[in-house]
Amino acid sequence: MPRHIVIDVRRLGDFGIGTYIRNLVRALARLDQENRYTLITLPKQNEELAGLGPNFHTAEYTRPDTDVIQNAAFPFFLRRLYPDLVHIPLNSVPYWMPRPYVVTIHDMSTLLFPARGEVRGAIHQERYRRGAARAERIIAVSHSTRRDIESFMRIPTERIRTIYSAPDPCFSIDPPDTSQDQQILQRYSIQPPFILYAGTIRPQKNVPRLVEAFAVIRSELENHPLFSQLRLVIIGDELSRYPAVRRAVVATRVEPFVRFLGFVPLDTLKVFYRAATLFAFPSLYEGFGLAPLEAMACGTPVVASDVPALVEAVGDAAELVTPDNLFDVARGLRSVLLDENRRQQLSRIGRTRAQRFDWGDTARAVLDVYREITS
Repeated sequence: MPRHIVIDVRRLGDFGIGTYIRNLVRALARLDQENRYTLITLPKQNEELAGLGPNFHTAEYTRPDTDVIQNAAFPFFLRRLYPDLVHIPLNSVPYWMPRPYVVTIHDMSTLLFPARGEVRGAIHQERYRRGAARAERIIAVSHSTRRDIESFMRIPTERIRTIYSAPDPCFSIDPPDTSQDQQILQRYSIQPPFILYAGTIRPQKNVPRLVEAFAVIRSELENHPLFSQLRLVIIGDELSRYPAVRRAVVATRVEPFVRFLGFVPLDTLKVFYRAATLFAFPSLYEGFGLAPLEAMACGTPVVASDVPALVEAVGDAAELVTPDNLFDVARGLRSVLLDENRRQQLSRIGRTRAQRFDWGDTARAVLDVYREITS
């Protein structure tokens, strides 16, 4: 019997969550022509969801999930849709959320790296715990995240399913257009060689230490024939909220060699991945490791921290470093930069590693979760 499944897709435009929502919905549309789906969108998001199929519909809701009033208003909106199941694709669950629902937890950073001294932060943490505790099933994007959920929220293991995400297919299926790539780089006034970081700039991302490690190897390579003009390109959001990154740049005197670009469109990000000499991701904590896998899908060598979730994602296809050790981060960058054979090896095995993760597999596993609850 067909079921009515409602998916909240209001975070479609976000950096990592948007990748999850966009590709999961598209994969579900390819696999499932039986159930009826309603996708809850913000205004002007409907165009991105066109052509999914006759069993997919949209319902516009004007408020973001960060609005306090959504704790009451959004559940009321949902009840009028008469769903058999609701899927919230990140743990931002309204207080009076109708059941049954599934929630995807991408990481535990809200609990492990709380905002200090903020009442709203404490309220968010309480809502985070409550949203997970009341969920019929929790989808964890890695075994590492699953263990964190079990440890920090005491959720019974039988209610948690590990279902991996995957890189957006655009990073691996489109052949590069060298001339167009060059035009995009010129538009941003950036030329290789450069080290790339892409992601948010929250404290656990460890971007100040990346800047410091870059400064160490910059001083070593001042007269190098290939890397004397090496730069660090940081693609990410909210730089003004995290002055520690800017202070690190000033303190290490590498201002001329560091560029902050903010968020860029997906097609532009793909160009930067392909053009980078290496991709650096020395995060202190992750729930999975989507950005390194995106870089690998583009054939870019990766230097990543050895935290459990990243090791789970990249395996032996990246140069692993200890993220809280400045000199080990610098060692990892140096060893990949200066060893062309190592770069080629990481490029080759990185592509293979990224191909192990597939949105069709993700969607099939998510559908199994839906059936467990609604059968």
